[in-house]
Amino acid sequence: MKVCGVVAEYNPFHNGHLYHLQEAKKKTEADVMVVAMSGNFLQRGEPAIVDKWDRASLALQHGADIVVEIPAAFSVQPADLYAKGAIELLAHMGIHVLSFGSESGEGSDFVQAAAVYSEKEKEINDLFRKEQKQKLTYAKNMSDILSKYFPELELDLTQPNNMLGFAYARVLEKYNRPIEIETIRRKSSHYHDSEVGAGNEIASATAIRNLLFSENEWTDYDILPFPKETEGILNKSKHVNWDDFFSYLKYRILTTPHSELSRIYLMEKGLEYRVKEVIKESSNMNVFLSRLKTKQLSWTRLQRLSFYILLNQSKAEMEQMTESVEYIRVLGFNETGQKHLNQIKHQLKKPLITNINQKNNRLLAYDIVVGDVYRLADQTRIKSQDYKRKPIKIY
Repeated sequence: MKVCGVVAEYNPFHNGHLYHLQEAKKKTEADVMVVAMSGNFLQRGEPAIVDKWDRASLALQHGADIVVEIPAAFSVQPADLYAKGAIELLAHMGIHVLSFGSESGEGSDFVQAAAVYSEKEKEINDLFRKEQKQKLTYAKNMSDILSKYFPELELDLTQPNNMLGFAYARVLEKYNRPIEIETIRRKSSHYHDSEVGAGNEIASATAIRNLLFSENEWTDYDILPFPKETEGILNKSKHVNWDDFFSYLKYRILTTPHSELSRIYLMEKGLEYRVKEVIKESSNMNVFLSRLKTKQLSWTRLQRLSFYILLNQSKAEMEQMTESVEYIRVLGFNETGQKHLNQIKHQLKKPLITNINQKNNRLLAYDIVVGDVYRLADQTRIKSQDYKRKPIKIY
């Protein structure tokens, strides 16, 4: 059987995600679709709008055959570490081809770019340190350097999906994974589009989240930008955002000495002093991040840093946890997915976890804590995320 892998967050699951799963299955001629999905906190450092179980259920109802969880240590990370965890997880799941959305470019473009980067890595990194402009983002700096010195690479890395795709391709190249790449061009909306147009069948997740946290009603839209099952889950669920955790974050920062804050993962030297000062006069997360943001410190980086402050995770601890993926956590599957799991489970080199128990809870200790923290947003409406939870089965 041919197995296609997808890396996703589904925050929330919308028509663009549905289109991607359908096109990926068709273009790759896959028999099995495996989704590696972030848990309750996401790559850009924000909490998922609804929990991982609801998002996994939506994926399984719309084309995924198996959903496995990207460990929390990898899910809230810059592109390189996020890609490392996701690709390693999918490789363990036996995928033959990786599919992802891109703003431009064919799979071969990403393969070529990764090969050039691998061959010229020291030269590229030296050029990056020498020529990077402080006013530009990492992605823009890297894109400019690659286009200037390697004009044969037609890949715009300022586009977020291209940047992630480049990271996936570099991981495949670095670890010599025999996995093909198939890209699906984004349709209609762009990743950062902030508004949902009336009658727009595909809108960005950013635009949908903005709509959810606004006062607009679904009735304002002739065509919803997501399946009816997503609408049902959104209508019944708590919509989680950073403000649900802001008081906990503020308490953590105010009561933690500078010396301990300096040990937090992603905390730059001296930034702990600014963090302490800015949080005192900040009434919500938007104010805090806006006052803390600089040309060198992006909103995304500061969200990730805030997550690690909230979780009290040190640099040493995170470096150890991101050495490799130590387990495979299954969130759900259908009949096709179960057949694939039965075929590969005896060949797996990592534990396959379908429920948390006394034997494996230490292995997933960090993920369990992250799930407990996520529940702080609404402990009445958000169920236990790990204990007493078994994979979703859809037949």
